[in-house]
Amino acid sequence: MDCMVLQGGRRLTGEVSISGAKNAALPILASILLGKGTSTLTSVPAVRDVLTMSKVLTHLGASVEARGDRYTITLPGVASCQAPYELVKTMRASVLALGPLLARWGEAIVALPGGCAIGARPINLHLAALEKMGAEIRIEHGNVHACVRGRLKSARINFDIPTVTGTENVMMAASLAEGTTVLENAASEPEVSDLASFLIKRGARISGAGTDVITIDGVPELRGADHEIVPDRVETGTYLIAGAITGGEVRVVRCRPDHCDALLAKLQEAGVALKVEKEAIQVRAGGPLRAVDVKTLPYPGFPTDMQAQMMALMALARGSSVITETVFESRFLHVLELQRMGADIRIEGNHSVVTGVERLSGAPVMASDLRASACLILAGLAAEGETRVSRVYHLDRGYERLDAKLAGLGAQVRREAERV
Repeated sequence: MDCMVLQGGRRLTGEVSISGAKNAALPILASILLGKGTSTLTSVPAVRDVLTMSKVLTHLGASVEARGDRYTITLPGVASCQAPYELVKTMRASVLALGPLLARWGEAIVALPGGCAIGARPINLHLAALEKMGAEIRIEHGNVHACVRGRLKSARINFDIPTVTGTENVMMAASLAEGTTVLENAASEPEVSDLASFLIKRGARISGAGTDVITIDGVPELRGADHEIVPDRVETGTYLIAGAITGGEVRVVRCRPDHCDALLAKLQEAGVALKVEKEAIQVRAGGPLRAVDVKTLPYPGFPTDMQAQMMALMALARGSSVITETVFESRFLHVLELQRMGADIRIEGNHSVVTGVERLSGAPVMASDLRASACLILAGLAAEGETRVSRVYHLDRGYERLDAKLAGLGAQVRREAERV
């Protein structure tokens, strides 16, 4: 098991290119199961979750050829309708195989998902929607077993809360269902829109993606298509904060600034100087950081996947900020580790009150989840002395070559085997 070792206090400068979004690539890969033919995907990020999903597709009968960030995938037929626990235990996105398998092949057996320890993320909204479309579902031996006689039927689905994977799962299933399905209170994240764009290229009839009402007119079959994965907005935000927290000057290229509006507004409010271009953002520390309050919300609000990184920045800001987590109930596990580095943070329910300190000090810390890993890396970049972040396998699930990209900006960082 690896850890990341950082020598803090170095000002980051230079240019960094953003990879394709993991959270867009995973549902798009799962959607391959909806039809035969060959699809070519580009800007596919080299992260562990993508590798796992590729193994799931191969297990189910697909041929996956990966050359760099270019994937060519052919699905002549499905060899199995089961995504076993051994393959999907580390990845919550495995549940995205459920809708496509059920819609295209009439049956799906998918292990209940695993992933980061950031609270219970139940899939009951997915299952209730698929049952409304005619699926028979039972849960046994740790698996979701779904089947349908003939094609799924159209339905009007009103999600209790916006759910990204739920919206994606049901949108994929509805693409092959009979009639017109309407999703209300749907998630409007860019990754949902990117999936819809790929499905439309394959012959799906979808309108409203990117809003809270999505309409899908089912079609009999989908073909293959070519598609470039949208840039990762969370990776974009992480490098912007890396530049800001080190007092550096970093230009983030091949990104989508329009997908980062909520974060950019908070960074500017905190005193970070930004130059926003069409596909690039330059960050420059303009002076002392100011404390700002942050509340996570579904898109287009402030993303929960940037909450931990923003907390690292606020730990060094002047004044006190209140960070409120409304999306996941257990996403403050990184607070104790930041406190080990000298951060002044107290938790009050789903609020963290962060009082900025003059400096952080390097310390051995442990990552609890994917975004907490990034938070601790950022804190280590700014801290005095050495920071050793253990359990960075979480990091590898969602960031492509983070250590190498940071080193390219001047960070003193290395990966090594953890000490026993």
